[in-house]
Amino acid sequence: MADTRHRNIQVEAKEFDERVVFINRVARVVKGGRRFRFQALVILGDHKGRVGAGISKGADVTAAVTKATDVAKKHLITLPIYKGTLTHEVEAKISGARILILPASPGTGLIAGGVVRTVLEVAGFENALSKSHGSSNRLNMAYAALAALKSMTPASQWVTKQGATPTTKKLAKPKKAKVGAK
Repeated sequence: MADTRHRNIQVEAKEFDERVVFINRVARVVKGGRRFRFQALVILGDHKGRVGAGISKGADVTAAVTKATDVAKKHLITLPIYKGTLTHEVEAKISGARILILPASPGTGLIAGGVVRTVLEVAGFENALSKSHGSSNRLNMAYAALAALKSMTPASQWVTKQGATPTTKKLAKPKKAKVGAK
């Protein structure tokens, strides 16, 4: 007789790679003392060009992480990946964090730090360079990285002028200064 007890149980394959980047303990002062809650930053992506970030608070860490994961799934963006890297350089500024992300040649790998590296990894980029200026706040850096990647235009929408010859612009002659005039 065949064993049919476990037939209806299906193993759920994870569609997204979830990365918990930051857990913050937040205190609220009340009459009896302090009440602690937890804030979680979760980055998730499918390594094929879809990525999202979510921030949420909860009474404990697991509640905060699950709520942040749900927020990240609601705010997924689709990105163009061109030969394993970005289509062109992008830059964005959110609050005090300014992020610059550059395409890189094959074999370079991801040269990025902290949250930006996590965003690029789960999005599916294999070669990229990045530099962050200003604030090192992880929440703002995550949103700045996503805003920069969102501003990318796909390679299919690039405007190229085929058959056009470059034109040279004639410079105006500088005017001579009057010497000796008072």
